[in-house]
Amino acid sequence: MSGGAPPPSLAELQELERRYAIPTYARAPVQFVRGSGCSLWDSEGNEYLDFLAGISVLNVGHCHPRVVDAIREQVGTLTHATNLYYTAQAMQLSARLSESSLGGKVFLCNSGAEANEAAIKLARRARPGGRLVVCEGGFHGRTYGALSATPQESKQAPFAPLVPGFVVVPPDPAALDAAVTEDTAAVLLEPIQGETGIHILSDALLGSAREACDRAGAALIFDEIQTGMGRTGSLWAYEQTGVVPDALTSAKALGGGLPIGALVTGERLADVLRPGDHGSTFAGGPVACAAALVALEICSEPVLLERVRELGERLAAGLAELPYAAAVRGRGLMLAIDTIDGVQAPELARRALLEQRLVVNATGPATIRFEPPLIVTENQVDEALGRLQSLA
Repeated sequence: MSGGAPPPSLAELQELERRYAIPTYARAPVQFVRGSGCSLWDSEGNEYLDFLAGISVLNVGHCHPRVVDAIREQVGTLTHATNLYYTAQAMQLSARLSESSLGGKVFLCNSGAEANEAAIKLARRARPGGRLVVCEGGFHGRTYGALSATPQESKQAPFAPLVPGFVVVPPDPAALDAAVTEDTAAVLLEPIQGETGIHILSDALLGSAREACDRAGAALIFDEIQTGMGRTGSLWAYEQTGVVPDALTSAKALGGGLPIGALVTGERLADVLRPGDHGSTFAGGPVACAAALVALEICSEPVLLERVRELGERLAAGLAELPYAAAVRGRGLMLAIDTIDGVQAPELARRALLEQRLVVNATGPATIRFEPPLIVTENQVDEALGRLQSLA
C-alpha cells in the first residue's frame, strides 16, 4: 500500500494471512484502518465503539493528539541510539516512573512479558536459586520465564519442560503464607488477574503475601501490566490495597499505543541487577519513551482517575442489569461479566462486534471483559450498555 492507494480488502488480507502468517491468532473478520478517542473505523467506513482499548493498551484513547504530537516530533529527531549512550527520554521516563510509584530504579524494555522476565531475574539475582511463588489463575506472559510463572495447563503443556523453581498456590492467604520459605526468591502476583477473567485478589491475600515476604526476606512483585496506568481508578492498583510491593511491572498502556514495558523497583532492590546482567537492543527507545512520558502524565491526572472510578461504577451497574449477566466483577474500568448458562461468551462477543459494532473480548467460554479507554464519556458508557442490551 503506497500513496493514495486504497487498503487491501479484507478478503485479500485473509488470503495473505492464510499463505504467510503463522496461525497463532484467531482473528475476527474486521479490518480496522483508523482510530480516534474511543472509536474505530473499519475498511468499509463503519464506526465501532471500542470497549477493549487494545486489551488495556489505549488507556488514553486512540491517537491521542498529545501522544501523536510527541511521536511525530521525536521520530523526526532521533529514533534509536542504543543503551550504550544516554537519551533524555529514557532517563526522564525512568525518573517519572520511580517518582510515581516505588521510589527505586527502573529497567525499561519492550513489553509486559519482557518486564516480567526482568522481574524474575531480579528476584533470582537477589536470592540465587530461589523459588518463585505464583497464584492459580495468573497470567504473566508467553516467553519462557513468564510462561513458567503462568499456571495454565493449556498454555504450558505444549512447551514443556519449562523453567524450574515455580510454586503454584490457590488464591488463599494461608496457602500462600505456607508456601513462602527461606528459599523463596519472590512472590509474583497480579492485584487483579486480567487474562483469566478479571479476578480481584483479596486484600487479605495481598497482605499475607507482604507479611510472608517480610518474614522470609523474599521480594513481593506486583504485575501491574494490565492494572496499572489508571485502569482501576488509581495510577497503580496497589495504591488501593494498602500493600506496597518491592517491585512492579508495567507495559500495555504505558506507551500510549506504542510497545514499551518497565520493571520498577523499590529502594531495597534498586541496585540488585548489575552492568551486564540484563539488556535489550530496543529497550527505552526515544520514540516509545516520548509517547510514554505523555501517556503517563495523562493517566496521572486526578480528574481522569476520579472519572474512571465514577464511570466504572456506572458501567458495572449497567452490566449487572443485562439479562445474560450472571455476575459482574472488577474495579474502575477493568470489568467483566460471567454469562448465564447457555450463553457462550465468545459468540456473544462476536455478535457485539459484527451486529452492534461494539468491541469487547471473551476471556473464556463464559466471561466477557470490558476495558474501554479511560477517556470514555458517560454517553459512551450508556451507548455501550444499550448495544449490549440489544444482544439479548
